Amino acid sequence: MTQSVESSVTAEAVLNAPKTVEHGIPLYLASDEALIHILDRYPEELFDINCYDFDAEGQVSLTTGTRGRADGRTVLNAIKAGRLWVNLRSCEDAHPGLWAEVQLAFGRLAPELGGKGAKKMTGQLILSSPTTRVPFHFDAAGVVLFHLRGVKRVWVYPNTEAFLPQDAMEQVIMRTTTEELPYSRIMDGAAWRFDVVPGEALTWPLYAPHRVENQEGLCVSLSMDYQTWGSRITTGAHRANGVLRRWGWKIQPMATTNWAHRTILWAAALAFTRLNLVKNNIKDFERTFDVADANVIMHGEREAA
Repeated sequence: MTQSVESSVTAEAVLNAPKTVEHGIPLYLASDEALIHILDRYPEELFDINCYDFDAEGQVSLTTGTRGRADGRTVLNAIKAGRLWVNLRSCEDAHPGLWAEVQLAFGRLAPELGGKGAKKMTGQLILSSPTTRVPFHFDAAGVVLFHLRGVKRVWVYPNTEAFLPQDAMEQVIMRTTTEELPYSRIMDGAAWRFDVVPGEALTWPLYAPHRVENQEGLCVSLSMDYQTWGSRITTGAHRANGVLRRWGWKIQPMATTNWAHRTILWAAALAFTRLNLVKNNIKDFERTFDVADANVIMHGEREAA
């Protein structure tokens, strides 16, 4: 089993610690032939193909691409040889066989993973290159990462003001900024670190920031996002607070906001959305490469076509 490492983590954070469990999903679903079969048939509009580049300080730039004319084997080889992070979205619709296995595993493990009463479950199959990293960010949903292939190192940080300022959280939830957050390596001293291996599922507290570095081989995971009534109300409350903060209101910390107040804010967020006061300011990234090209991203270098 994976071992976690934590240093200078508070007792309160330990009570809400991330954890790994064995998920029992058949690992042959992440074999080369199974993945090629999936890639050949996956809807083009549900492909996200990304390449992250990091500087010496860990700051990130992102480029995106398309599959172009590439068949499944070509796409898989490009992932193995490059620095790509490929998300196959809406797995619950596009890959019902894998999703059925995930649902069985989640149904069995939900109480242990803190997902009891989960609603609105969605999944994305993630295929990523052996040396790929994903920057420090958070998700506005409950998450379980079902790992199927390779070794993935995940740092999970406490979801406190020191690591995730509430105003920054509100901006992400309102989609005025992307999920990536300011990061410094000194923050790692307060993180849990997991080397997740095939057969394990990793989960963490709602909104907990995290980052990822692949360690060994092609990595394949199914990331399930879910909401509970509690997470839905809290996220709506953050969305409403973001609008009110923009209007100059003094915002109470969510940690000291009781559930009655959160529910009122959630209702306000629904009204703000209907009045078009919550706008998505994030533009789609320009797609700058095509994995069908013979000079696709290989060995971390993108060559001209």
